[in-house]
Amino acid sequence: MPAPVPSSPSSPHVAGVAINLSNAQEAVAAAVDDAARGSGFTLFTLNLDHVVKLRENPDFVAAYRRASYVTADGWPIAWLGNRGGAALERTTGADLIEPICAQAAERGVGIYFIGPSAQSQERAFAVLRKKYPGLRIAGAEAPMISLPLDASAMDALAARTRASGCNLCFVSLGAPKQELVADALFRRCPDIGFLCVGAGLDFIGGTLKRAPQWTQKVGGEWLWRMASEPRRLTGRYAKCAVAFADLAIRNPGP
Repeated sequence: MPAPVPSSPSSPHVAGVAINLSNAQEAVAAAVDDAARGSGFTLFTLNLDHVVKLRENPDFVAAYRRASYVTADGWPIAWLGNRGGAALERTTGADLIEPICAQAAERGVGIYFIGPSAQSQERAFAVLRKKYPGLRIAGAEAPMISLPLDASAMDALAARTRASGCNLCFVSLGAPKQELVADALFRRCPDIGFLCVGAGLDFIGGTLKRAPQWTQKVGGEWLWRMASEPRRLTGRYAKCAVAFADLAIRNPGP
């Protein structure tokens, strides 16, 4: 499948962001095909937490405007985008890691990993190497990065990423840091693909427990996560609920 054209007038928009990958299959194909031919990109997964942060952080807005690919991360974003007749499917960063690793192993695409922690990386790599024996992990690090980004630190990180010989790089630092880092690195390494995958490695290695599949399928992963970490997430999801209601009211669809 050819990689989709990175935004067009026909792409569904949510909160001013064009979503140009409709599902996980398109995202995997775009990422691996681009990487295999040495064409760099950034891939972000828009969710309601990002919508909230986009309203507060102009650097985050700029990174999203430069993004090569965007998916709908979560049923609210897919629902909002689909009211105009699109066919978006929920596609999270965590859902992309394993299918991309599977195809990367078959096609000799090397992958670099930035974040989340050395322990999470070690545990996740053990799982990934066992499931995908041909996987080439070009390198990994768990750097301490603070915002605003330091240009010299990004220069050094870009140099290490480039020196690894990788074609793809998974960035697992949490939003908006991971998107800002991916954007900064892509501008320094235009032949490498940078994908933001959140807590995906934590889930694979078991450092964090992901919501059961049935919960994800009915759109209840957010509720499961909030029940698991109420102090950390209740305030965040309250802001997300307000953002969702605002978008639904201001953009009622056809």
